[in-house]
Amino acid sequence: MKSGLFALAVLLALSLGGVMTASAGSITAHEFAFTSIDGTPLPLSGFAGKVVLVVNTASRCGFTPQYSGLQALWNRYREHGLVVLGVPSNDFGGQEPSSETEIKSFCEINFGIDFPMTEKTRVSGSSAHPFYVWAGNELGFMAKPRWNFHKYLVAPDGRLVDWFSSFTGPSAGRLVAAVERILPQRAAGGDGPPSD
Repeated sequence: MKSGLFALAVLLALSLGGVMTASAGSITAHEFAFTSIDGTPLPLSGFAGKVVLVVNTASRCGFTPQYSGLQALWNRYREHGLVVLGVPSNDFGGQEPSSETEIKSFCEINFGIDFPMTEKTRVSGSSAHPFYVWAGNELGFMAKPRWNFHKYLVAPDGRLVDWFSSFTGPSAGRLVAAVERILPQRAAGGDGPPSD
């Protein structure tokens, strides 16, 4: 009887382990694609080997000044393997009602934005973009966007490694440290990011 229970326990453990192995890490961010703000395909696989900070943005939000910090972060680390990806969304408070052309112009004129941006995208609710559905499932309910300027950090291999609420600005020490830890040059034993 005891050996039968032991065998059943081992079989159950092995089957659960197999299920966990098959599902854990089987999907990465690189399997998703957006459309750029200019209307061209923007597959995340194009950023393989780079760290990607995915940020849902809005032009008429109290957090809109974070665009300056996002551009500064992009300027500082882009040569070290960071991509900032802006995802305009009108999901929260109707604070991004403009067209893609107007959004792009607003960002360039007011903040000098030259990092990649997507077309206006749903990031919450039942019609959220598949990347956002996946990210919420991967990191849990608390990690889902609740407002504009929510941030997801994607490692060079496409794994989600962290998330930051709207209140965590682009220059926050916790966010910058998380980016620096996974920059490709640092992972490859290079010089790492600049110290300024």
